[in-house]
Amino acid sequence: SAVALLVLAAAVGLAVALGLLLRAPVNRFCAASNNRTGFLCDDRATCIPASQVCDSVSNCRDGEDEQEKLCGDLPRSLPGYLVFHCSNPASWVYADQRCNGMNDCGDCSDEMGSLAACPPCGSEWWSCSPVLYEYCSCVPRRLCRDGTQHCLAWSDEYFC
Repeated sequence: SAVALLVLAAAVGLAVALGLLLRAPVNRFCAASNNRTGFLCDDRATCIPASQVCDSVSNCRDGEDEQEKLCGDLPRSLPGYLVFHCSNPASWVYADQRCNGMNDCGDCSDEMGSLAACPPCGSEWWSCSPVLYEYCSCVPRRLCRDGTQHCLAWSDEYFC
């Protein structure tokens, strides 16, 4: 009877442990296209860009990227790795919008400074002081020599 009691206690312990493991939060961090921060769907194969989470479009097969518990109180309900907090405490953007060349925060804090920690302009970008609020410290090279000033010193028209 002592052996039966020990086996029963072990079975209950295992059941409790498995129950706790099943309730443990699932790590959904993944690298989406262009090595950007992503959200891993339940199928464990589909990785969607962070900015496609809670966008009112089900990008995961089972719609887990649009669930109320994830999208109910943005940005607080999102896992921290999906959110970038701008220098303005009232503003935030999705993590995959940080260092994408665009002024998503509205104050360039997602592209410049210690918060963003972005690398220098990539090969598809020209480094300058843009005249358009859309860009922060680089403009797309496709805008070079297009007859329109995009850089303060006109470098996009003469040197780019």
